[in-house]
Amino acid sequence: ELSDNSLLSSLFGVNDSNLNMIEELNDVKIQYRGNRVKIFGNKKSIYEAKKTILNLFEEAKKGEYIDEDKIKDNNSLVSMEVMEKNNLEQYIQTRKRKIIPRTKNQNTYFNLLNSKNIIFAIGPAGTGKTFIAVAKAVAALQEGKVNKIILSRPAVEAGEKLGFLPGDLKEKVDPFLRPIYDALYAMLPFDQVEKKITNNIIEIAPIAFMRGRTLEDCFIILDEAQNTTKTQMKMFLTRLGKNSQMVIVGDITQIDLVSEKDSGLKDALKKLKKVTDIGFIELNETDVVRHDLVKKIINAY
Repeated sequence: ELSDNSLLSSLFGVNDSNLNMIEELNDVKIQYRGNRVKIFGNKKSIYEAKKTILNLFEEAKKGEYIDEDKIKDNNSLVSMEVMEKNNLEQYIQTRKRKIIPRTKNQNTYFNLLNSKNIIFAIGPAGTGKTFIAVAKAVAALQEGKVNKIILSRPAVEAGEKLGFLPGDLKEKVDPFLRPIYDALYAMLPFDQVEKKITNNIIEIAPIAFMRGRTLEDCFIILDEAQNTTKTQMKMFLTRLGKNSQMVIVGDITQIDLVSEKDSGLKDALKKLKKVTDIGFIELNETDVVRHDLVKKIINAY
């Protein structure tokens, strides 16, 4: 029984859309009359659905808007029994939002980001591997743990040499880094992202520009790492300096190089698997947090 009838429309959603999502996520049936809610299903599912509804009710009391992301985040917290007061390390707090792991593998990823200097995150599209890395980078910058974020990605997808693309270096590389920009704008206000890029606090550079540098007090992300060559990967990994953290993100099923054998990511996974100070997380279709149809597409391919 919910204590405030005025919050029910916000909690239940338009045409009960929020309740329908909770039903689907927990495999239960929900009925209500007024402020009395009944949940039907197995014992564990009923408990998780009830806990999710009560948590969301508390959010609604604070004036929070209950949307799909908030429902999934709360449901994940309940199902993994990760409560804020006991597991602060399982949250990444950025200026615009709080990032919470939604699956067990994402939870492992969070743990690695809190304990390792180099992390390899491998998995298909939509599993949050880049998004979570960017969130951790932004949080580290805001907390003063690092002075700079460096974002890099091999520019091979378009089949063009960077020199033939118009504009300065940033304009040449921008099209290849769109997913990282999207993640940045989800964490920080637009003007802050632009200001930090202008001030070189967030640096965007193709992997070739890393040669000869030592990267200290930085959070470095290499996206689409499956398209690096073996030489590029070795060069990139050996740039790590004091008080820095690296996240190498890639999908070994989407290699765009002429020969898959040349992939620096595949090579690094073989060579470094036994190095205990490096973290490895393999995400799969069960970790997809985009549209549910993406899981089916990944499975089909």
